[in-house]
Amino acid sequence: MSLASALGLTSVRKVRYAFVALGDITQEAMLPGVAHTGNSELVAFVTGDPEKARGVGKQYGVTNSYGYEQFGELVDSGKIDALYIATPNWRHAEFAIPALKAGIHVLVEKPLEISTAKCREILDVAKGSPAKLMVAYRLHFEPATLATIDLIRSGKLGDLLTFASTFTQMVSPENHRARSGIEAGPIFDMGPYPVNAARYVFGSEPTEVVSAVGVRHPEAGLGDFDDTVAVTLRFPGNRLAQFVLSYVGNTLDTYTVVGTKGSVEVNPGYMYGKSLERTVTIGGSKTHESFKNTDHFGGELRYFSDCILNDRHPECDGEEGYADVRVLEGIAKALRTGESVHLDPFDRSRRIDTDAQRQTLRAKASPELVNTSNPGKGKEKVPKN
Repeated sequence: MSLASALGLTSVRKVRYAFVALGDITQEAMLPGVAHTGNSELVAFVTGDPEKARGVGKQYGVTNSYGYEQFGELVDSGKIDALYIATPNWRHAEFAIPALKAGIHVLVEKPLEISTAKCREILDVAKGSPAKLMVAYRLHFEPATLATIDLIRSGKLGDLLTFASTFTQMVSPENHRARSGIEAGPIFDMGPYPVNAARYVFGSEPTEVVSAVGVRHPEAGLGDFDDTVAVTLRFPGNRLAQFVLSYVGNTLDTYTVVGTKGSVEVNPGYMYGKSLERTVTIGGSKTHESFKNTDHFGGELRYFSDCILNDRHPECDGEEGYADVRVLEGIAKALRTGESVHLDPFDRSRRIDTDAQRQTLRAKASPELVNTSNPGKGKEKVPKN
């Protein structure tokens, strides 16, 4: 045994990350979780705001900062092993593709991109790269979500029939999501949550967007897109998923699954920053459970770093991201045409491993934000991508 080992001074290898974009989700949620992962470290930022880089850098002791136009310089620098990408949805491929080509691992916020064509571009590069690609589905590691998946897989609810969800929040007209059209609107921004939840609840892929209906509320002061959307999806086995998304409703994030023997309601179901809760009804018996609040973001980062360090393929990979965008794209088309949209056949090769993916890092307080703010009008921490 070496002297360092005897003294307990052995170092643990950590994955060196650059964070691309320093908006609300990066500052409020991801950055606070890095330190207690134990296997990840922050070494650089990519941002178009030097003042933001200085302020956030002071909070976390990071001095390496690159403008977006300097991204290639960062990729070639040898300073990083991985990226966390939290740009607007339509800029994910812009950074993911050159990073993967250079062998740099990529953790990208959902949705993977805003079209299946863009997703395929990323996936094609990822197939030829030694680097790993993961989409930031934080709920794939959250205890209440995984316990609910276990409940459903146990068969206690019987044959599943329906999934229903409401996900609403009030978005400020000053936020970029209110000014960037449908690609930043509720379909692509909030839609990944109920779409992904319906897919892991049913353990299958939807075959049809039966309907998508949108409305606009001029008094909300939002942009040129439908701020409230109602969707119906058809799944194999005569199963239906229905959900409502809104940028003008009071904050609510809940989903309910109904089977022939019972039901489960998770409310809150998608949020971070507070405990997720569920009510299970089996026959005439009802139980309620509140799960301990955990650090969703630190947990997913720790999982991804563990996959990198131990050469494991992450479950929520690029194919999982493609699976959701395939549906989101269909919803946007149904909304535009007013007609149902049949989705091309698709089979997911992996599903969530509830034992291997469970993360229980304690929740961390959010720091003071620099030149950014939470998108909501109120003080509730809504789960933005």
